[in-house]
Amino acid sequence: MADSAAAVQRQPSDKEIRLVIAASSAGTVFEWYDFFIYGTLAGLIGAAFFPSGNETLQILLVWAGFAVGFGFRPLGAILFGFLGDRLGRKYTFLVTVTLMGVATAGVGLIPGAASIGIAAPIIVIGLRILQGLALGGEYGGAAIYVAEHAPPEKRGFYTSFIQASVVGGFVLSILVVIICRALIPADDFAAWGWRVPFLLSIVLLGISLWMRLKLSESPVFEAMKAAGETSANPFKESMTYPGNPKRIFVALFGITGVLTTIWYTAFFSSLSFLRRDMRVEEGTVELILLFAGLISMSFYVFVGKWSDRVGRKKPIIIGAILSLLLLFPIFWAMGSLANPGLANAARDNPVVVAGTGCTTDPFADLFSRQQTECGRVLEALTASGVAYTIQPASKLALSVGGEPVAIAPAWQADSAALRDGVQSALTERGFDFSKQAPPIGNILGIVALLLVCGMLSALTYGSVAALLSEMFPPRIRYSSMSIPYHIGAGYLGGFLPLIAGIIVARTGDVYAGLWYTMAVVAFGLVVAWWGLPDGPPRDFEETSGDAPPASPVLP
Repeated sequence: MADSAAAVQRQPSDKEIRLVIAASSAGTVFEWYDFFIYGTLAGLIGAAFFPSGNETLQILLVWAGFAVGFGFRPLGAILFGFLGDRLGRKYTFLVTVTLMGVATAGVGLIPGAASIGIAAPIIVIGLRILQGLALGGEYGGAAIYVAEHAPPEKRGFYTSFIQASVVGGFVLSILVVIICRALIPADDFAAWGWRVPFLLSIVLLGISLWMRLKLSESPVFEAMKAAGETSANPFKESMTYPGNPKRIFVALFGITGVLTTIWYTAFFSSLSFLRRDMRVEEGTVELILLFAGLISMSFYVFVGKWSDRVGRKKPIIIGAILSLLLLFPIFWAMGSLANPGLANAARDNPVVVAGTGCTTDPFADLFSRQQTECGRVLEALTASGVAYTIQPASKLALSVGGEPVAIAPAWQADSAALRDGVQSALTERGFDFSKQAPPIGNILGIVALLLVCGMLSALTYGSVAALLSEMFPPRIRYSSMSIPYHIGAGYLGGFLPLIAGIIVARTGDVYAGLWYTMAVVAFGLVVAWWGLPDGPPRDFEETSGDAPPASPVLP
């Protein structure tokens, strides 16, 4: 369908397209680095800003802070989506990357809770809110900017670099941490060196701004602006444009819900699982994730290019189905390779807890609630990564391999003492709670499993920037794709570490958190199968009865 704006739309040169992809991808890498460095250093963040004698509560508070940033992404999507559709794509994501860089550097400058008390976590959460607002505008801007420069037959391939750049931000955060650990003594890194990766954000911000200032505005937006066809109220029109409510629903649950839960399970859940539950040495975990992430980046580009031939729907459906079939086996195998001694000990010496009130309340200490004696024992076992079964009884009892374990009065002093006492008793019965350094064969096996996770993520994510750009009319594209994307990524994905952590804490099963991912992906698969268009990729076009009564929309 042709109109006045389409007639004057300029065609970018190959050189300009290469610059667009490079600058947009680099900015995306830096911005996601800023956001992910918080999760990569979760343990040290917890010690600095959310100190607690309860290890489970401390890590849940860190993930709660992580989730807060994601919770504000939809608001950022509305704000910057409005600006992007009204003022332009280029200048909007210049603002978002600046806000992200400044907020991230701020985290590195805040004194710890030991110095300024409750003000420390409050300020951290405030900066996480600013990061969430910035990220809400970044992805849509970068994805649309590349999509609107790309020729239709290469749109999936060109925009796949944005998806790969999200993984690149995660990889960069790990790489910087590894380098800092190598250059800064361990005690100093724990005391102050962890701040260096946050402060580095200022340098990355300068590089990103320098690259993005070289860019021109999107040719699609330039054409719309010249023709006077930009939207007066992009947010309102996104909600009322004919056919958009269905497209937004599909984008939220059938696309974003699937990709974001698989992504965070593949990378963040595996990071926490290996480091905390399987007790693998931190340096080893970081190297494993570094190599797996680096290799996985190529998968997103492959899937994006593949989607230009087979359509956007097929990779997403295949990835969702395979995820439902493979995620539990992948994590079971990863646990066996990472800490075979713990798995074998749990199998040969099953842990049984008997008593009344045998449920855990992970937030009891935070809200000054009374945890039951049995609940505290379960919490200690969960923090130790030990599976258990519960039997009703009138008196609290703990047994390992059928042998009773006496719970010493000294263990009841606090959560740390109880955890240490339980671990000591279990160590005498074959459990090993020391930091693990798996043999090279096991490490290669873990990397291979993480690469499978990376492929599952790539299948559901690699073509998404192109797909979302094609689903919505150009005049409201920034808002229409950003809002469902960041609601899904912000709540369904961003809260995944916290929700999965609570499920694990309540059940005592380190694998139980995967059920959250399974539920979201299963529902998303149904929505995607129903709502995504079949066949080869195509630009947005009006269907019968969809066209608004005025203000013609670009094809």
